[in-house]
Parts: sequence; C-alpha cells; structure tokens
Amino acid sequence: MQTLLRTPLFDRHVALGARMVPFAGWEMPVQYEGVIPEHMAVRTDSGVFDVSHMGELEVEGPRAHELLQSTLSNDLRRLADGEAQYALLTNESGGIVDDLIVYRLSPFRFLLIVNAANREGDYEWLKEREIAGSDVRDISDEYALLAVQGPRSLERLGLGETAAFTFAEGEIDGIACMINRTGYTGEQGVELMVPAEDAPQLWDRVVERGATPAGLGARDTLRLEVCYPLHGNDIGPETDAISAGLGWVCALDKEFTGVGELRRVKEEGPQQKLAAFVMKERAIPRQGMPIEGGGEVTSGTHSPMLDRGIGMGYVPAERAAPDTELTIDVRGKPRRARVVKKPIYKREAGPSGGD
Repeated sequence: MQTLLRTPLFDRHVALGARMVPFAGWEMPVQYEGVIPEHMAVRTDSGVFDVSHMGELEVEGPRAHELLQSTLSNDLRRLADGEAQYALLTNESGGIVDDLIVYRLSPFRFLLIVNAANREGDYEWLKEREIAGSDVRDISDEYALLAVQGPRSLERLGLGETAAFTFAEGEIDGIACMINRTGYTGEQGVELMVPAEDAPQLWDRVVERGATPAGLGARDTLRLEVCYPLHGNDIGPETDAISAGLGWVCALDKEFTGVGELRRVKEEGPQQKLAAFVMKERAIPRQGMPIEGGGEVTSGTHSPMLDRGIGMGYVPAERAAPDTELTIDVRGKPRRARVVKKPIYKREAGPSGGD
C-alpha cells in the first residue's frame, strides 16, 4: 500500500477540519466548509489553496533556453526576465506529456511548475533530453506553493496591480517569497512560492488577512467554469494540442518535439475537438459518460455560478460549434446539453450557458 505524501501545511488543514483525500500520491484537503462556499469565496472575494503537491523543476546553464525551446510548445523567445508563459511538454506524436508554466529567472535559468502526478515523469523526460550546457534539477521538496485567488486577492495581501504572467521576489508580512501572477481559477490572483519551512507561517498570515481556505473540490469547479483543462482528464499523451483547443500555446513556426504532427493536424483540421457544454436538463455530467454520436465527457460537475451541470468532452469536430445540441448518457438516461463558447463562465459577461 502506497504511503501518501504530505505537504508542509498538512497540520494546518487537519486543524481546520478539512476532509483529506488521496490525490496524485498526496494526502490533500478536498474541502473545509464545503465546495460551494469555498467556490463562491474565490469568485467574490479571495480564497487560498495549498498547491504544494505540484512539482518544481529548475533548468539552468548556458544552453537551458535551447533545451526548453526544443521540448516545449511555446516560444521562449517571447519571454524576458520576470515573465512566465503557459506551455506544453509534447511527445513525438504531438500528445501532451504535461501542461505547465515556465518562468524565466534569467537568460540561463528557468523554473517549471508542473502537475503533481507528472513531476517524476517530466523530470525524467527532460533529463533524458538534456544537452551539454544544461542541467535539470527537481527542487520540489525545497518549496511550498500557496495559490491566493479572487477579485480581492491582491488587496487582501497588500499587493499592487501587476500584469498577469509576471513574477518577482517579494514578501508578505515579512515572509520572503516568489510572487507569481498566475493561477487556475479564472480570477485575479497570485501563486506564492516559499521555502517549505516558511509555508505554515505564510499560510497563517494569508488566512489572517481574510482569504478563505479552499480545497481541491472548489479548485476543480472553478477551473471547469473557465474551461482550464486538467491533465489526465481533458488532455494527456494521447490527445494533441490542436484537438484540445490549445493551438494558441504551440509555436508551429519553430522546431520542437511533435511539431510536425501538430502542423499536419492544424492543416487538415482535427477530427475531434474538446467542446464545453452546459446541461439543458437537471443532470450532472461526469468523466467517462458517453456523448451520443461519438464522444465522451472528460470533465463534468455542478457549476455553483450557473446552478446547473457543466462539462467538457471530445466530440466530432462538426459537432463542436457553439449552440450544437448534445445528448449525454447520464447513468443510463439521455440528458440534453448545449455546446457553448469557452469559457463557460466569464465575470464581465456573466455565464455563457442557460436558456
């Protein structure tokens, strides 16, 4: 039986009465007060998530840029020091080994924040492709990561406005940390990377400043409302970036692993596409449920903002256009849904779904 790993904040979660569950080899909080109140706190004010289970890889050396430029889908030439970008680690067939964020610390030093379940695989993938003048190190155990998200997140932390996908060294109440203007909720926010031993103190300060502790349950409903893909559900080594709607993070004019196949799919058009949908009937779609006419739900949940079922799934390309009607097999019962433009929920315009 596998022994579950624990983040430096485990005792804080237990003290708050969190329901702990296994996730990607870790014992993580799925909820504290409840998924819906935690979700609403992030949408209306601010919430704090422990995401210390995620992996951190450092790539350093005079040829670090060259190594990453040949293995990641996005174009690192667009990055200056203090900037970050979303990118994919792709295989020879254009499949998605992982999706990650790359931070340029200097021209010769980069930080990758990767999915928890893929930490070891990503490290080995890059290590096998290492070139002279580049060095890949797994520094995950040295750091913790707190995600503070919501329209009042910067205000709660006493931080000024900065552009998304930028980062800087800073401090929160005297605790030094790397302040990253990134997140996985569709809201304004930061991800705070801090030495593991300082994480409990930083957590206490953030909670004292008014951020609501939030668990993996709310993290999932929040990311699905804004159609952020989850590796292992919506994307994976067998799915290509074009079909997944992630062509925008693929610089097809440069050479990287699998780019030839991605160019072909782009030119010919994908056979299937990852579509977002809203249920027209009272039903909650779940991963693996069949979609009539070919297709399958990859992520599904109840949306607190829409108060109805929402999801994403791969469907034949011709059935992926907004307003297309879908029929989903929800536990043996056909239930109607409608394809909507991504994201399903957007603050400025309100929800995309609804009749």
